[in-house]
Amino acid sequence: MAALGWLTPRRRSATARSVLAGEASAEAARKSVPAEEPAFPVLGDDKAAAFFDLDNTVMQGASLFHFGRGLYKRKFFETRDLARFAWQQAWFRVAGSEDPEHMQEARDSALSIVKGHRVAELQSIGEEIYDEYMAERIWPGTRALAQAHLDAGQKVWLVTAAPVEIAQVIARRLGLTGALGTVAESVDGVYTGKLVGEPLHGPAKAEAVRALSAAEGLDLSRCAAYSDSHNDIPMLSLVGHPYAINPDSKLRKHARQLDWRLRDYRTGRKAAKVGIPAAAGVGAVAGGTAAAIALHKRRR
Repeated sequence: MAALGWLTPRRRSATARSVLAGEASAEAARKSVPAEEPAFPVLGDDKAAAFFDLDNTVMQGASLFHFGRGLYKRKFFETRDLARFAWQQAWFRVAGSEDPEHMQEARDSALSIVKGHRVAELQSIGEEIYDEYMAERIWPGTRALAQAHLDAGQKVWLVTAAPVEIAQVIARRLGLTGALGTVAESVDGVYTGKLVGEPLHGPAKAEAVRALSAAEGLDLSRCAAYSDSHNDIPMLSLVGHPYAINPDSKLRKHARQLDWRLRDYRTGRKAAKVGIPAAAGVGAVAGGTAAAIALHKRRR
């Protein structure tokens, strides 16, 4: 039988390197098993709330693109405005960045469109436009996240560069608590054609969330924020539970570096750029011109 000894495995003492290899393998195996996320939001936590960006986070595309379509349909735009708006829209979409001069011109143009109109009129039109263009573009996944916060007894706010009147319509239709948005100046219920401050974009969103949280007595470390854009990193960084939803490439990279949670509800994980950057603020109403031009051509 001695001749068959070579078939019998030889016992070897474990070396330090083999122990290290074994422990590393076991650790890798443990990490490969998805861990269950802790229950969140926390039921009954009245010091917590959730803040949701709107465009491409809650709604597919840009809300102001759809709003612009509705305004054109209602003849708020004049034909001579289309070329200027179309150029601004093309710049935002192709360049992927906000040129300060173009942004200022876009804001001024859009504010001139609503100047002299009553706030109540825009609110009423907003209700109609929501039904016509927006309702079917709400991301079910993000809507479920918002509902989870509501079910836990927490308040849920939209935070967007869109006009606050439009943001409030969307928030109400979704059953959310309310909305923070860009404020256009009005006197006696009539738009003056000016903004109150600047568009609610980037750092301004973070300041709005900070101010609202202080007024509501919230603990930001227990709050959550959701956005698709790297422009909202200041807002996301404020809270204890940041989420990257349908993130652009810069936000995806940042979220991975900081181990933020990610959710992507786009088909094929497309990083599609729909509409125009939120930084255009109220001026982003010009985003509707792409559809407006198409409608104009068909009517001709």
